Amino acid sequence: MLLQVTHETRYDYTPPVETAQHLAHLKPLATDSQRLLSHRLSVSPEPSQRDEAIDVYGNTRAFFALQSTHDELVVKAESLVETSVPQMSPLIALDLPWEDVRERFRYRKGAAYDAASEFIFPSPYVPRHDDFAAYARPSFAAGRPVFDAAMDLTLRMYADFVYDSDSTEINTPAVEALALRRGVCQDFAHIMIACLRTLGLPARYVSGYLLTQPPPGRPRLIGADASHAWVAIYLPGRDGPGGWTEFDPTNGRQPGEDYVTLAIGRDYSDVSPMRGVLHGGARHTLDVGVTVQPLSEMPPSQESVEAQSQSQSQSQSPSRNQGASS
Repeated sequence: MLLQVTHETRYDYTPPVETAQHLAHLKPLATDSQRLLSHRLSVSPEPSQRDEAIDVYGNTRAFFALQSTHDELVVKAESLVETSVPQMSPLIALDLPWEDVRERFRYRKGAAYDAASEFIFPSPYVPRHDDFAAYARPSFAAGRPVFDAAMDLTLRMYADFVYDSDSTEINTPAVEALALRRGVCQDFAHIMIACLRTLGLPARYVSGYLLTQPPPGRPRLIGADASHAWVAIYLPGRDGPGGWTEFDPTNGRQPGEDYVTLAIGRDYSDVSPMRGVLHGGARHTLDVGVTVQPLSEMPPSQESVEAQSQSQSQSQSPSRNQGASS
């Protein structure tokens, strides 16, 4: 799919902000199942300084600073992404018992370092707690293959939890959301990650977007979508490296070509779309609008036509076909 993503963030400050520095994770990742064709980040008022860097997890992190007084800030990210259905690595041992995966990541003196082990430990939004282990255990029976157990946990959460945007705040502890059995996608991702890590399995947070469909006969509403979050669990190979496989407990499924990956990290604190340090602006209001739509629904523009042409020509090249088939 060719998906156009527009993510606009607007802050209104009272009193005005005198100076500010911001970090943003708003540029989609390049992965095996998605390719970034174009990206533009606009900031108003114009920053006095801006830069881009790659963080420790491979995400693109934008930095910008404003040194003049302003009572509003508008940040708009526009991205065109080509997506495909994620394919699991053929090296992954899907029938590996989950206990074997846990043992591979148990600390042993002199053991070879595995980067996935970083995602076993607690993080700011994902603590250790016995309640997470208790909820996870029915899915992780003795000897059950790790993939089947993770999918069962995904489906149980989908059945047990109610999506309710008024039930939690951004700083609501995951163990509290677990007790409520209510929350939003961020809460569900944190809960599932906590369940997996409590059992000794490496799991990470994935932020991004999901293409939603308007009601039949109704137009797609601009700015009515929202950011999304889901989970990736590391599945090792039987005799060597494996790979990350993703699950979405909010929707009870694995992500497909209708998902756009924005950033990965230990939890939300690593990948928040916007954060900043302000001098002034004691009170503010925040308005966020997200639109995800197929390129075919967009009015034609020179930029989109050129990007689509580039995508088609590259997809027809031998190297592109070989890459997709492998």
